[in-house]
Amino acid sequence: MAYRSLHDRLRKSIATALKKELGIANVHALPRLEKVIVNVGINKTKMDGKEIHEYVAQTLAQITGQKPVLRITRKAISNFKTRSGLVVGAMVTLRGRRMEAFVDRLVSYALPRIRDFRGLPAKFDGRGNYAIGIRDHTIFPEVPAAEAGKIFGMQIQFTTTAGRDDRGRALLKQIGMPFTPERKISAKSSSSRINEKTVEESASISHT
Repeated sequence: MAYRSLHDRLRKSIATALKKELGIANVHALPRLEKVIVNVGINKTKMDGKEIHEYVAQTLAQITGQKPVLRITRKAISNFKTRSGLVVGAMVTLRGRRMEAFVDRLVSYALPRIRDFRGLPAKFDGRGNYAIGIRDHTIFPEVPAAEAGKIFGMQIQFTTTAGRDDRGRALLKQIGMPFTPERKISAKSSSSRINEKTVEESASISHT
């Protein structure tokens, strides 16, 4: 079976599945990915220096296929020990084909390479948007193994047009995002827990 890119699946099989799952007949009303933002925070104590800043920027460009923008502080804040003009992060905003290619690689190749991976928590922001944190950037196959001092993490934000968490979750699930299955508590187990709590309360009352 030939591999189909995410670009093709979003417009065919995923759109068909979302129509059936969400009960939306109009294809233009279906939730879709609007943009993906990749953020890398630069710690002053561990990642200070022009060399490490260039490494982060070059690595992020390899991962996303787009040149990142370095984020610089606008004013000095003594509590955070920052001064004006200090580099504190790098950011890439992906849209269109580059966004679809990045998400495809993330779901198909990068996430399965995480050690002891058990799925992602399905916690959205209330408007159908989602964010995940990655500790090790070397899970992406485009990046060669790095020294321990050069390993950095990143945050990936998925902005959708869903407007609701259930629709945003359905979209990302159809794309292939490996969410952790929800635990269902049976009526028998819940009633046994209630009985145990009642026994404990009655025992504490009798002791008093």
